[in-house]
Amino acid sequence: MPVRFLALVLFLSPVALAGQRTQKPPLHGRHWVAITGKPLAATAGAMIFQKGGNPVDAACAMLAAVTTMWDVLSWGGETQALIYNPQTKKVIAINALGVAPTGATPAFYRSKGMHFPPEYGPLAAITPGTPGGLMTMLAEYGKLSLREVLEPAIRMADGYPIEEETANSIERNKTWLKQWRYSRAVMLPHAAEAREAPEAGEIFRQPDLAATLRKLVDTEQQALRQGKSRRDAIMAAYARFYTGDIAQEFVRGLREEGGLITLPDLAGWKVKIEEPVMTTYRGIDVYKLQPWSQGPAMLEALNILETFDLKAMGYNSARYIHTLYQAMSLAFADRDFYYGDPAFPPEEPIRGLLSKDYARQRARLINPDRNDPGIKPGDPYPFQGGTNPYLDLLRSWPPSARPPTTSGGGSQMGQRQLEGAALAAFDSAFTRGTTSIEAADTSGWVVSITPSGGWIPAVIAGRTGIGVSQRAQQFVVDSLDNPFNVIAPGKRPRVTLTPGLALKDGKPFLASAVQGGDTQDQNLLQCFLDMVEFGMTVQEAVEAANITSYQMRNSFGEHESQPGRLTLRSDTPPWVRRDLRDMGYRLEFQERTSGPINAIFFDWKHGSFWGGSSNHGEDYGIAW
Repeated sequence: MPVRFLALVLFLSPVALAGQRTQKPPLHGRHWVAITGKPLAATAGAMIFQKGGNPVDAACAMLAAVTTMWDVLSWGGETQALIYNPQTKKVIAINALGVAPTGATPAFYRSKGMHFPPEYGPLAAITPGTPGGLMTMLAEYGKLSLREVLEPAIRMADGYPIEEETANSIERNKTWLKQWRYSRAVMLPHAAEAREAPEAGEIFRQPDLAATLRKLVDTEQQALRQGKSRRDAIMAAYARFYTGDIAQEFVRGLREEGGLITLPDLAGWKVKIEEPVMTTYRGIDVYKLQPWSQGPAMLEALNILETFDLKAMGYNSARYIHTLYQAMSLAFADRDFYYGDPAFPPEEPIRGLLSKDYARQRARLINPDRNDPGIKPGDPYPFQGGTNPYLDLLRSWPPSARPPTTSGGGSQMGQRQLEGAALAAFDSAFTRGTTSIEAADTSGWVVSITPSGGWIPAVIAGRTGIGVSQRAQQFVVDSLDNPFNVIAPGKRPRVTLTPGLALKDGKPFLASAVQGGDTQDQNLLQCFLDMVEFGMTVQEAVEAANITSYQMRNSFGEHESQPGRLTLRSDTPPWVRRDLRDMGYRLEFQERTSGPINAIFFDWKHGSFWGGSSNHGEDYGIAW
């Protein structure tokens, strides 16, 4: 290459620009920040801020937009949120996760030859949570009407230019989609052609979904005309979705495809407004959802890592990576055995799991020179003054490998090394689905959401236009796998969805969330440490090289584990690679390993916001 041409390339290269250390610029805002998984959806949030909405209004508009765009979820999925209320100075947890339907018992799935509920199809469905979650957040904490907040999504349902990622996902999954009458009608507008899915940039229309959303708005507006309050009018729309004509068509359409959800299942489900769980790390309060999510595993990992001098180890040194991997293995082993729906017995030992004394006990198990592929769950009960009722199960955990399931997706891969299509299927499940939403403004409200469920390929329930959740697959049917997460009608599964909020000196410090199944709290943990231990800006942290462990049990498919497998970024130095191999790790490499993290950092020194949106995917933010 000629020297002058090389110099020109280096001059134009983003990484060579003076002072620029990230591939995407940080967002700086004085008034508000809106970040989510797609540019069009971030625009919806910005539109709501411009109308005078607060962060809850903007987050709900972005939620409506991403579900309409199938990124990577739909309206029949689930919504989990952490909200900072500046009036009470408290963090609120929103639990809008659906429940297993009538008839969804271990015996039912065993009768189908399944060791776990299936990955796809009508028997993977739980009740839809996102519509209820959106309307509850809006009614309780927002300012605007449902009509104003849903307006961008309704216009998109009438037709928007579909982006390449979703269009190609439809094409890849068309064999699944063709099995379900209403899914193929919506998703495959070019039936019998070589490409049956929409093309990138094509106007993608969802008239049934648009009609459903307009029904919700019509119900709200009618209630307002009758003199009802803003809150009660929104909840009237909520009632129409879960008990009215929308519910009736949803149940009819899903049961036509072989689903189990009944009208009483929908009517009996409610959004829960809960207390989050919290730990402190070097003086910072870190909040997560209760153990129906995997969020407390990040808190336990922080407790373990607080016993080490991570900064002295050096960012992504072999010693640091090894310590991080072992701490995650210990925390996620506890997740795999002890997490489930707190509304159902037995009670999860969360106080013991988040005890600092328990963390010190777990930290002492780390071999500084070698990976331990046999890490098991600990016994947190003595650290909360109790006795473990499942010591017999704990001694025999994990259960031995099973033969392949006979239906419902996934193949049994046990502990053997995976190759080819089997490895791709494992990785796809491990990092499956989801998007994230972050919003904040000068009013003081902060919102962090990790919605998911109903991703492509989804069953669309009748003429509602709503793709149903596949979240039942995160249950188990055998208490040997996890006695707290055995499927039962009315029960919520233990999910991977995990927004995060952190406060410092009583004020918001960081809001963050990421898509990616079992990798979510791995990425959020490392992003947090990058900022707190290594002084990175939020944009540097969301782009930084992360590691990925597969030693925890996959929450999807056949729930396998791959101890010792470790993904690193391609620029990992050779001496780090050598040392990690000597410690017993099987290494692989990717160009980008941060995960698609979205985050907001609160710069109290200057009175402004920093928004970070990873270069990993199509996530996008707007600030003002």
